[in-house]
Amino acid sequence: MLSLRDPIHGFIRADPLEAALINSRPLQRLRTIHQLGLTFLVFPGAEHSRFSHALGAMHLAGRVYDALATRSDGLLPPGERARERRLTRAAALLHDLGHAPFSHSAEELFSGGIDHEEMTRRLIATPEMADLFARWGEGLTPGDVLRLLVGGSGGGGGSAGTPERLLAQIVSGELDVDKMDYLLRDSLYCGVRYGNFDLERLLETLLPIADPKTGDLGVGLEEGGVHAVEALVLARYYMFTQVYFNATGKALELHLNQWLAGEGHRWPDAALAFLEEDDVAVWAAMRRSPSLHARAVVDREHFPVAFETREHLSAEEKHSFEALLPELGRRFGAGNLLVSNSAKDPHRLRSSRVLVRRNDGSLEPMAEASQFIRHLARIERFRVYTPQELRQEVGAAIRELWGA
Repeated sequence: MLSLRDPIHGFIRADPLEAALINSRPLQRLRTIHQLGLTFLVFPGAEHSRFSHALGAMHLAGRVYDALATRSDGLLPPGERARERRLTRAAALLHDLGHAPFSHSAEELFSGGIDHEEMTRRLIATPEMADLFARWGEGLTPGDVLRLLVGGSGGGGGSAGTPERLLAQIVSGELDVDKMDYLLRDSLYCGVRYGNFDLERLLETLLPIADPKTGDLGVGLEEGGVHAVEALVLARYYMFTQVYFNATGKALELHLNQWLAGEGHRWPDAALAFLEEDDVAVWAAMRRSPSLHARAVVDREHFPVAFETREHLSAEEKHSFEALLPELGRRFGAGNLLVSNSAKDPHRLRSSRVLVRRNDGSLEPMAEASQFIRHLARIERFRVYTPQELRQEVGAAIRELWGA
């Protein structure tokens, strides 16, 4: 057994398979991938890595599994050695393997049109991982983990007829361990309080619920947990608006992408070659580069904001703003404009149908049970960055065109 001290969860303990996976090359690479990309240049404490997040997600996967197993009427077998629990923890541990350098900052640059989730699957399928599962898995295989990461096999999947879709939702769903960990972790390391929510109350009220419309089992909750979920959703909303979509952070991200594009650099789509890519290598190359965009990041001399929209544009406003951009490019030169579109739904509870079991035993979708969540709007904001000497002129032109 491996025991690691974590600032969020205390001691995180790993069984022999988990310890072997933690020591693998794909997992160890995550030590040199910042969890929040270039955000450490804005929030100095945000030096934490994807590695620590993977450990935290694994730990929480075990806790959520245990909470659901307690209330599953025998559907989920209890105990630390239960195959389903071990599978869920392994999937949570490996779910972020494919993140590119600086995490989400430049994830559109994979060769072959793949994304970080596909790269995760390719890394799990490497001979090194297969060997570790064969040696320590006690029946678990990389294929089992891959199946869970793509949503599970449905009502008949898993041992003893356990629906794997329920286990898959623990790792990736509206109430998943990914969000639970990154909100608490990012909030702590950024030195803010926006990401805090009542984890213990949430765990105490989670339970598996079969959707009457489809028959699929999902992660639901008792009525007493509604406010805990509201707190999680609000935490996520504020972390996006105040941290993840920070104006300076988005500027640095745009400069990074401009530099990578100018260098013709793309992340390899072959798993073993991809393992050579990390933040250290990219940062070292930027430090050597005379490029304006590299200097903007390394020396923190980024373009300032010339104009920003409000935080919640309607679909019509979004389209009309996008229609202004070609004219701005013609006036000022496309190279003098960096445009960010910060867009996110704070939740997908309307489409995902997280169900609440009310005190009278009836079921209600979370989006109807919560007045607050029902009215929380999508984040949709544009920012335009320019060189300092063009800032006032570009801002005035956008206000003129936008007003018209």
